[in-house]
Amino acid sequence: MAKLVPGRQADLHLPRSLIERGVGSVLFMCAALSVAVTIGIILTLLLETIGFFQHVSFKEFFLDTEWTPLFSNRHFGIWPLVAGTALTSFLAMITSIPLGLTAAIYLSEYASERIRKVLKPVLEVLAGIPTVVYGYFALTFVTPLLQRVIPDLAGFNALSPGIVMGIMITPIVASLSEDAIYSVPLSLREGAFALGGSKLRTIFRVVIPTAFSGIAASFILGMSRAVGETMIVTIAAGQQPRLTLDPRVPIETMTAYIVQVSLGDTPHGTIEYRTIFAVGMLLFLMTLIFNLIAHFLKKRFIRGVL
Repeated sequence: MAKLVPGRQADLHLPRSLIERGVGSVLFMCAALSVAVTIGIILTLLLETIGFFQHVSFKEFFLDTEWTPLFSNRHFGIWPLVAGTALTSFLAMITSIPLGLTAAIYLSEYASERIRKVLKPVLEVLAGIPTVVYGYFALTFVTPLLQRVIPDLAGFNALSPGIVMGIMITPIVASLSEDAIYSVPLSLREGAFALGGSKLRTIFRVVIPTAFSGIAASFILGMSRAVGETMIVTIAAGQQPRLTLDPRVPIETMTAYIVQVSLGDTPHGTIEYRTIFAVGMLLFLMTLIFNLIAHFLKKRFIRGVL
């Protein structure tokens, strides 16, 4: 056998050490790049928003009830866009929460392991469908179907895209809720069964309350996804900003307005152009708050399980 020379063993590990350092540097650069891009986006929104509020007062932006920045009689009240966004997001959530939570309970508590491994990926396929397809599905199929039941439903409305958005975000709610329910310790279920609880009572009295933080986080992340949705509401909800909670009439959301102005007809640098950054900044703050709440609830759930 060859005799090992002293000091040679450290040399053998030198290439691996260099590779590990190189991989660590690449990963750090990727993380730093993502942070830099985020900072750049925030700075762009912030600078353009400051330029917008140099011409429009906070009072006009937050207290006016009309949004007509592209008309000759200009109004900059943001509430019609906020109302349209809130209405479609609410409709999406009341659609996705029952569907997603029911699917999560079935996959976690009733389905066998084999069925679970098949159904969960199939359910998550819905998240991969382009939102443009969902938009035209809402406009050409769901809206005519709803008009048979609701005769005074307009061709562009908030109800149809709200329902379709709920279908779109159902995989998010179902997947995250199922993970939260599945992570509940088996000992809690066995303790409930030992006390005479039925399976259904154990689910609703023990399992779901224990996993509530994780389930609530899935709801809030789904809400954040609905608030930021663009193509479905742009195609099927219309482009008529109005302060209403009637889902039968055309409305306009914050994201749909950004798409409308970004088509290229508005001159760069004008006050009309800068409205999209003011709307985008408000939308960014709304989704940031939702994501922070979801992150807090997720951490609370993890601490509760561990």
